[in-house]
Amino acid sequence: MQIESLSDVWTAVCEACKQRITEIAFNVWIKDLHPLELRQGELVLGSYSDYKKKIVETTYLDILRECLKQIMGVDLDVRLVLEDENGRVVPQTDESSEQDFESSFTFDNFIVGSTNRFAHAASMAVADNSNLIYSPLVIYGPSGVGKTHLLLAIKNHMSRKFPERKILYIRGEDFTNQLISALHEGRVGVNSIDDFRDHFRNVDVLLMDDIHFIAGKEQTQEEFFNTFNALHQKNKQIVVTLDRPPKEIKTLDERIRSRFESGLFADITPPDFETRVGIIKTKADLLGISLDESIVFYIAEQIKMNTRQLEGVVKKLQAFIKIQGMTPTIPTVKTFVQEVVSDTQPEPIKIEKIISEVARTYSVSENDILSNRRTAPLVLARQVAIYIARETTELSYKAIGESFGKDHTTVLYTVKKMESFLRDNPYEKEIIDDIIKNLKAEM
Repeated sequence: MQIESLSDVWTAVCEACKQRITEIAFNVWIKDLHPLELRQGELVLGSYSDYKKKIVETTYLDILRECLKQIMGVDLDVRLVLEDENGRVVPQTDESSEQDFESSFTFDNFIVGSTNRFAHAASMAVADNSNLIYSPLVIYGPSGVGKTHLLLAIKNHMSRKFPERKILYIRGEDFTNQLISALHEGRVGVNSIDDFRDHFRNVDVLLMDDIHFIAGKEQTQEEFFNTFNALHQKNKQIVVTLDRPPKEIKTLDERIRSRFESGLFADITPPDFETRVGIIKTKADLLGISLDESIVFYIAEQIKMNTRQLEGVVKKLQAFIKIQGMTPTIPTVKTFVQEVVSDTQPEPIKIEKIISEVARTYSVSENDILSNRRTAPLVLARQVAIYIARETTELSYKAIGESFGKDHTTVLYTVKKMESFLRDNPYEKEIIDDIIKNLKAEM
């Protein structure tokens, strides 16, 4: 192809890259990168995911450099930068920043109330006991109620009390991505599947956050099931978090659900008023500000579901007090509450994410869903993806059709057909409902 622009360069690099790595690896790690500039001997690429950025830097950077040289004919460097959702470059921090962030979650600064008391007590018992206890411990509840806080508090407490123990904390999404990388790009001794298994099966404590992410992903669930068994047989401690009870996740492997049922379940619901007041006061103390009780009560009345939003308002008040040197009033706080609630609204679900989730659930490739192949499994997966796109996005039939290479009448026909199909197939409806829940949980 003729190279006339930065976009042409990147398109050519991607085509060359596809010849060197698997289709899945390209779609997972390279596809979402985008070129920002080519100057001073380097190609700068943007990424919206810090995790993907790190994987590319450690695994695929040399391949990208080789492909760039193949296209341009000269040695050029490739550099990745992290961007936020508005396309602004995020300043880089070292790994100690992430560690400092994780170490800030302790049992001391977890506010205990009626809605989380049992989960807190169970977590404390696990963290404080030298012997195996409550394994697995399964903590579940909606987003923003403190599940991650408890998981990291267990990690931090154990690290101090039992420094000899090997403790591993990981999110379900990262477990999946590392498995994909090991299966398709690992080499003997370098990120291979054996390295992956050794990494997760030779620990004393496994803490997995948001494990509902692996539901519907057949190979990931198989790997987790075997990891669970290996650790369980060695009497190792396992703690997991989910956004809802395992029995409600229809695409979660029955064997995994059965293993969880052998442990202890602890649910967390949104905090009550007294707990919300406690969270606000504690956060204000940690940030070194004093808030009038009327302000504290107002915030607690307005934000009832998500503790992260409570913390967000307090942080805004801290900045206001320090910068303005003024005492905040109720109208000021009202503005901050509205801003935080607006800022923390979930991103709209994207077609690409729908296709990816459906492809994993039905064990087909994303490209096959977008193709015109007519085998029965592909037809069903394609129809499910179109139906979910209509259910979870505000896109028109025409816009959805363009995303799948179909016209709007085909989309309309598919949606109506799926509605009829699901009325007669409750199990399939449960699977689709579960996919939708997973999509919303990942936002």
